[in-house]
Amino acid sequence: MKVFAISDLHLSAAVEKPMDVFGDGWQNHFDRVRESWLSQVTDEDLVLLGGDISWGLTLEEAAPDYHSVARLPGKKAVVKGNHDYYWTSLCKMSAAFPCFTFIQNNCARFENVIVAGSRGWTIPSDDTPESDLKIFRRELGRLELSLSSAEKIRTPDDIVVALLHFPPFDAKYGDSEVTEILKKHSVDKVLYGHLHGKNARVTPVVTKDGTDYILTSCDLVDNKLVRVL
Repeated sequence: MKVFAISDLHLSAAVEKPMDVFGDGWQNHFDRVRESWLSQVTDEDLVLLGGDISWGLTLEEAAPDYHSVARLPGKKAVVKGNHDYYWTSLCKMSAAFPCFTFIQNNCARFENVIVAGSRGWTIPSDDTPESDLKIFRRELGRLELSLSSAEKIRTPDDIVVALLHFPPFDAKYGDSEVTEILKKHSVDKVLYGHLHGKNARVTPVVTKDGTDYILTSCDLVDNKLVRVL
């Protein structure tokens, strides 16, 4: 089984929100994602989707976008993004889109790969408002729950992949409460997205304490799936 990843597809089949207004990198971007996907992925493989799949505000609006992804080969695991407003609960998401495995406070096994994770939030700074601190702390708790559940089923031969939406560190890739949790649970790979634009200061792969932190935002990876394992 091969493992791939991509995030921030920002599809909009049912709403008027074309992404090409954000630059040339978004011109027909899903066509290029689909081409990359079909050239590499088989039904035996796994694709990890790091949030912001659809601009839809409801499950009904998001459905055409999920169906477009569902028609592509491979098993699919998803974590929530900051624009996934239709994501109200794990139960409702699983019932609406049974072809996907949704990660929130839980983990999922795919052969010897265990996927855990959380949406995350912006890493706090000295002037972060209390409202954002509250969300950040809640996401820390969700990440801890997910990784603890992975730890309970992990065997020596397993690989644990943390699937996040927000970056787990600041712009200088410094340690944070998020990276400390990931380190505590001996995560093997960390995936994150959320960042966009040609002016974004990013490094495709950052290695911290022996763990690769891999960027998956679709426009910043040239709308091609990233090979993780």
